[in-house]
Amino acid sequence: MAESGALLTTMIFATVLVLVAVTIFFAQRYKRCPPDKVMVIYGKTDKGRSSRTIHGGAALVWPLIQDYAYLPLTPITINIDLRNALSLQNIRINVPSTFTIG
Repeated sequence: MAESGALLTTMIFATVLVLVAVTIFFAQRYKRCPPDKVMVIYGKTDKGRSSRTIHGGAALVWPLIQDYAYLPLTPITINIDLRNALSLQNIRINVPSTFTIG
């Protein structure tokens, strides 16, 4: 009788240990994407595709098979100072320009 109690305790402990290990396994591989970025998962993703993009969601990233990176969606400002541009009337003008991309 004492052997069956020890066996039952060992089985319960092993089951709890496996459940904790599986929970930790998935928690480490679950990656969330913030709303101001795009997450690119690359490596072995789907058939015929080299990458997968996720915006504002989450996905499981498998180690050694896949990796991930974030692309920011914040606007980028580019200043272009065009000097001595030729207009349609053949007049040299300076055209300072600012572009916002994003």
